[in-house]
Amino acid sequence: MLKKALFAATALFALAGAAHAADLKEFRIGILGGENETDRLRNYACLADHLKQEFGFEKVSLFPAADYDGVIQGLLGGTLDFAELGASGYAAVYIKDSKAVTPILTTQQKDGSTGYYSIGLALKSSGIKSIKDAKGKKLGYADPDSTSGYLVPLTQIPKDTGMPNDKFFASTQFNGGHENNLLAAYDGKVDIAVDDSSGIGDFKDGYTSGTFRKEVDKGAVDPNKLVEVWRSPLIPNGPLVVRNALGEEWQTKLAAFFTALPEKDHKCFAAVEGGDYKGYAPVKHDFYNAVVDVRKAAIGG
Repeated sequence: MLKKALFAATALFALAGAAHAADLKEFRIGILGGENETDRLRNYACLADHLKQEFGFEKVSLFPAADYDGVIQGLLGGTLDFAELGASGYAAVYIKDSKAVTPILTTQQKDGSTGYYSIGLALKSSGIKSIKDAKGKKLGYADPDSTSGYLVPLTQIPKDTGMPNDKFFASTQFNGGHENNLLAAYDGKVDIAVDDSSGIGDFKDGYTSGTFRKEVDKGAVDPNKLVEVWRSPLIPNGPLVVRNALGEEWQTKLAAFFTALPEKDHKCFAAVEGGDYKGYAPVKHDFYNAVVDVRKAAIGG
């Protein structure tokens, strides 16, 4: 009898959860930190409008977190329904709770690849031409939960310099996100900034996508004053994730919605993603296994 009662209770909870998900009135989106909040909200406004129109949500709430961890904790705590994470941010969620979210899609570069790079940028006037020229200089990181702005440079730069970063550089520091990190290098507060980039296209355009491209498009930096001094191996593009409590039906619906977005409203797609991407491609957890392992080994959850 007890066993039957437990099964019955489980079934009722499952039905209640399904009903709640099907009757979703508010959809809550987390937006990673690292860019001016006003810019982030403006870029996502069109997405909120499309979601309301497509699914009949009464409200689509946008939460631009101050840092990456704000979105990570929102997904883990159930106060956010959806976000686009970097690979390391997704790894942080997965390590803490493997059942919290499901990756559904990732971005595709213009060449069809689903990877990007961490690049090191320095002022041309610094005289730094390669990462080995930067011994005893200052290195700027973006965010502790950033893949290209911390995890990858932390683990991959030493393979080129032969020394841990805290030994090779005079100092390292976090600058509060990708935009602030690049501007710190541009303003001479650090000698090198590591940031995300497609690494394809023209340097003078800031490549096709990434923080460098965003800042060039906004007129915040002049690419003629910068030089690329380091590039990582290819990194998996971060995933669009859905909170598992919403159920598989919403994962399917949202995957279809986002897959169609680039053709339906390419301007909105470009605003949300920050650059010239081809579109979205399906993705599963296995795509991020290596990043999860590196994060566990290097910095933990």
